Amino acid sequence: MTEYAHELASTSIEAVDATGWRRVRLVLGQEKLTLLGAMIVTIYLLLALLAPWITPIDPNAIDLDVMLSPPTPAHPFGTDNVGRDIFSRTLMATRIDIGLALGAVLLAVTLGTLWGMAAATAGWLDEVIMRTMDIVQSFPAFILALGVVAALGQGLFNILAVVAFINIPSYARLIRTEFLSNRERQYADAARMVGNSHTRIVFRHLLPNSVTPLLAIASLNFGWAILTTAGLSFLGIGVRPPTAEWGQMIASGSEELVRGIWWTSFFPGMALFVFVLGCNLLGDGVQKLLDPRSW
Repeated sequence: MTEYAHELASTSIEAVDATGWRRVRLVLGQEKLTLLGAMIVTIYLLLALLAPWITPIDPNAIDLDVMLSPPTPAHPFGTDNVGRDIFSRTLMATRIDIGLALGAVLLAVTLGTLWGMAAATAGWLDEVIMRTMDIVQSFPAFILALGVVAALGQGLFNILAVVAFINIPSYARLIRTEFLSNRERQYADAARMVGNSHTRIVFRHLLPNSVTPLLAIASLNFGWAILTTAGLSFLGIGVRPPTAEWGQMIASGSEELVRGIWWTSFFPGMALFVFVLGCNLLGDGVQKLLDPRSW
């Protein structure tokens, strides 16, 4: 036990001093769950990229002769109520869900960063932006998403925009806090003393030193964005049929559960569960990677 504690302490000290890929290798070597999360997310990303070329059957092809067929070698995940291959639809849904979630997180990070910067650097805008963020955050996130999507209408872009919109306040607040803290540090004072312009100080010094915490939150919010997208589709106001999407497939399959037909919703539900689990495991590792002193 003593030797293990000594080894763990040595690894932690080494991680604090390490940089770049060496620190990544140390984190993955010590945190096996993080490695598992990274593997899960990587596999899903590859499936999302290759889905159109590796789906064995057209995901929208209807075959009434095999409708509600249980898993067989020809249909590993079975078929749904109109004979569509669930395995092919689950693969294609990976592309849709991950694409929407990734786009929403990137848009939220970009807009949240810009608004947080504006609030921290333009004094007269601070109160306006922060009170707007308070209004957005005063609503339960998923209820707000339901209302906005219902008002804007269904569509992939509308879903992406709504999921991004409800995540913007958290990023804006974090960037504002980091900017207000970093602008009082010695390197910012030194940059002002040597004659750097306000714009250069903001983009060359403050911004690079303020965005690191966003990566940890973004990795965790990626899984949450997937759940929100699937939840909207489950309630019938997300991705429109016949486009394959995990939440929509779970909803349509739930009608057959009472008759013992479990496979129509089980496999897309497991695909969703495993990916969100991978995102959460990876997010914990990203936090340790960015701040190894917390070990």
